[in-house]
Amino acid sequence: MSVREGPRATRGAKLLGLAATILIVCGLAMVAPTGLAHADRNQCAPAGANGATALPKDLTTTAGLGHDDNNTTASVEPLSAVDDSTLGLQDPGVLTVGTLSDAPPSVCVNATGTFSGFDNQLLLAIAKKLGLQVRFVSTDFSALLAQVASRRFDVGSASVKATAARRHTVSFTNGYDFGYYALVVPTGSPIKNFSDLADGQRIGVVQGTVEESYVVGDLHLQPVKYPGFATVYANLKTRQIDAWVAPASLAANLMKPGDPVAVVANAFTPGDFVAYAVAKDNPSLLAALNSGLDAVIADGTWAQLYSEWVPRPLPPGWKPGSKAAPYPTLPDFAAVAASHHHDAPGPTAPKSLLAQLGDQFFDWNLYREAVPALLMTGLPNTLILANSALAIGLVLGMGLAIAGMAKARWLRWPARVYTDIFRGLPEVVIILIVGMGIGPLVGGLTNNNPYPLGIAALGLMASAYIGEILRSGIQSVDAGQLEAARALGFSYPAAMRLVVVPQGIRRVLPALVNQAIALLKGSALVYFLGLVAQERELFQVGRDLNAQTGNLSPLVAAGLFYLLLTVPLTHLVNYIDVRLRRGSPRGGKDEPAEIVASTFSQGLV
Repeated sequence: MSVREGPRATRGAKLLGLAATILIVCGLAMVAPTGLAHADRNQCAPAGANGATALPKDLTTTAGLGHDDNNTTASVEPLSAVDDSTLGLQDPGVLTVGTLSDAPPSVCVNATGTFSGFDNQLLLAIAKKLGLQVRFVSTDFSALLAQVASRRFDVGSASVKATAARRHTVSFTNGYDFGYYALVVPTGSPIKNFSDLADGQRIGVVQGTVEESYVVGDLHLQPVKYPGFATVYANLKTRQIDAWVAPASLAANLMKPGDPVAVVANAFTPGDFVAYAVAKDNPSLLAALNSGLDAVIADGTWAQLYSEWVPRPLPPGWKPGSKAAPYPTLPDFAAVAASHHHDAPGPTAPKSLLAQLGDQFFDWNLYREAVPALLMTGLPNTLILANSALAIGLVLGMGLAIAGMAKARWLRWPARVYTDIFRGLPEVVIILIVGMGIGPLVGGLTNNNPYPLGIAALGLMASAYIGEILRSGIQSVDAGQLEAARALGFSYPAAMRLVVVPQGIRRVLPALVNQAIALLKGSALVYFLGLVAQERELFQVGRDLNAQTGNLSPLVAAGLFYLLLTVPLTHLVNYIDVRLRRGSPRGGKDEPAEIVASTFSQGLV
């Protein structure tokens, strides 16, 4: 046995062990018996009229809920008067809509990977009345209104409450739904009403929502802010937070029998209905959407979709659409809810914390459902984003490294400023600046698709780090190497290209691989720019499945895919690094690198 076989065998055993572990996990997920209690937990599906709920008692006698006469139009123009050429759409005949994927039943991605929910299905019906196609694009709620205002999207569809503060940024259609808050707490909590909330308590909200504004502006408290609804609910169930101020319909959709939580109170902001957001400088589109909304109310489409997705009684004094729109005909949801009251499950024995964590992270049925979507959609997009950005980063990084070592200040200083800026700013800020700042300027080249902008943003960030890695590697090469190459007749560029740079890259190869791994993970931030369903990367696919089911297992499955990419890559670069340091074997034996270098030098002399 040669000297090299021991370490190689050890590395091989590690890789085989890793592969076996992944195969076992995936195998368990694929062959897990369907006999496990696994109901259809797809929350992005219509509950139907039989799933009706009654309006909370503390809201049934309150007038003005969702009623805003000052911002509701008296009437609308007829559909025949709508001119598609004046709507100011990004693409003629296509309504580009910014929406969310994690807020069922209003806005979400269903089991087939299609954007759905009450808000989006209603907008599809409105667009059909106007003769328009619809392209839904996923984004983050905190960025949605800014993206609508900058005309990144023609419309924002995300159960947005039309508050006075938001009207300074965008315009809103007439209301198509109403909304109110629910106070959700862990079972047995001493908190019974909003007045019980106080400083020192961890009150969860989703960042950028009216619930956050309510807690800060009305209750004068500082909440714990989360990026998504499924995340805050998971933290509530494990008692990481004391309460959640939530959109009532969404909270009711997330809560399942047996969950250790309860709704203890409801509240509302009078006058703020739910509406679609449109840029302030596009009144033609706003008027057209209002016309389409009245049309779907008049033909019964609104009532049908409302009964399927969010069946609950309308509050006193409120109806959708303009003041001239007919009052919709709806079933008696209160009576339907009362007739099913006896079917409500009784108290469920509380689960231990360990059992709750097991349910949240190790649901094998959900692993089995998640793997195909992660494999077919998430994995290819993650590889495209990361590899394309890495190629950009390597090319620009080499240029920055050479410029950073130049004697001329006009080369060195711009490289240093670029590096300081792109290494100093958070990744998400750079992605938003590139996507929302440069995006409108190059919309003609990218066809208003943020996918290439996400690659560019990742590549620009990577180049700053890679440039510093390459510069340090090149400068670590002994100066005698360059001098020896010049003495042998190499020009300076040839000596750098053939002698110094290869040695410098070899020395920093592990650091370059670490940067490639960081790019793989950083690709998850591209969803801030807004992606269509087919462009989602691993994290976003897992996040959408998490929102559909309220379970964290799809995110863990996405994490396993990241491990499948990064761990073998790390072992591979370690193997290559060892081979480069030891040199190629000759005659079955390794020659020390120092002896090879010495012999090479003597031969040249």
